[in-house]
Amino acid sequence: MSAADAPARQPAPTGGPGDERLVHRSLARRLMSRPELGSVVGAIAVFLFFSLIAEPFLRPASLSTVLYASSTIGIMAVPVALLMIGGEFDLSAGVMVVSSALVSSMFSYQMTANTWVGVGVSLLVTLAIGVFNGVLLTRTKLPSFVITLGTFFMLTGLNLGFTKLISGTVSTKSIADMEGFDSARALFASHLTIGGVDIQITIVWWLALVAVATWVLLRTRAGNWIFAVGGNADAARAVGVPVTRTKIGLYMGVAFCAWISGQHLLFSFDAIQSGDGVGNEFLYIIAAAVGGCLMTGGFGSAIGAAVGALIFGMASKGIVYAQWNPDWYKFFLGVMLLLATLLNAWVRKRAEDKS
Repeated sequence: MSAADAPARQPAPTGGPGDERLVHRSLARRLMSRPELGSVVGAIAVFLFFSLIAEPFLRPASLSTVLYASSTIGIMAVPVALLMIGGEFDLSAGVMVVSSALVSSMFSYQMTANTWVGVGVSLLVTLAIGVFNGVLLTRTKLPSFVITLGTFFMLTGLNLGFTKLISGTVSTKSIADMEGFDSARALFASHLTIGGVDIQITIVWWLALVAVATWVLLRTRAGNWIFAVGGNADAARAVGVPVTRTKIGLYMGVAFCAWISGQHLLFSFDAIQSGDGVGNEFLYIIAAAVGGCLMTGGFGSAIGAAVGALIFGMASKGIVYAQWNPDWYKFFLGVMLLLATLLNAWVRKRAEDKS
């Protein structure tokens, strides 16, 4: 029998009933696997709640205020979320914001320079703090909790000590009359008017950072490195992931956003209280956790952190519009952290069981 007479061979099947490539994931299953699912559900619930009990909440000006409050948390929650996905924490993030503002203000005032010089020096100093945290973490192998707690106390002392040493008080001098102040304010602390409603520039910064962070996480090799480092740093290093460089880069990302927040703080009020910022690091971490970032690393999203910040923005202003005692806000933070952590654990377990 010749080769020409032989029956044509049929190609071997590339997949059977158990082939993962042929498994169709339903929309519900895909949604269940998203880290921000719990925060989105929570945001809808909080929005509906305050819409019903606080009549001023739905006014355009009120919603603008809510977005502004959310953006001041969200600008820092985004890089903190990426850091948590990478398996680390930064307890110095809150005071680093104030450090950035203090360096900018005092350098500009004492050196009688253009305020943009102070802004540039502040960027270099703040990034150096991020590098310090990252290098110390990767060289000593100590937990990030310990490293950044030490940085927190050092910055808190430096903020107060240098401000009193140079200014003689706990606050800086006004720089509102210095050259470059107006142009710097336009970049960091201005507002846009859309439909008769004032929109703070921090909202634009916030949305831009969320977009960039999401693109980095989902569309770049660096994003894969972040998830790999947070999931298992030793395994990631074994397959060639630059663990040290990735972690230092994440701390520099936190520092960069602290610089943005610090400049907004400075050019909004033109003077800075050296004791501000203490405790804000917990808001950033909670916003990221509510947004679906696991405390153990390797899971989360920038969008989820943004939604977590939005929840806190709605809560902080909604309580005021409802004419409640604002002391309840801290209680709300604790409840949201616990509920979000439990919900995220349940959602992830369900997603893993169905995958």
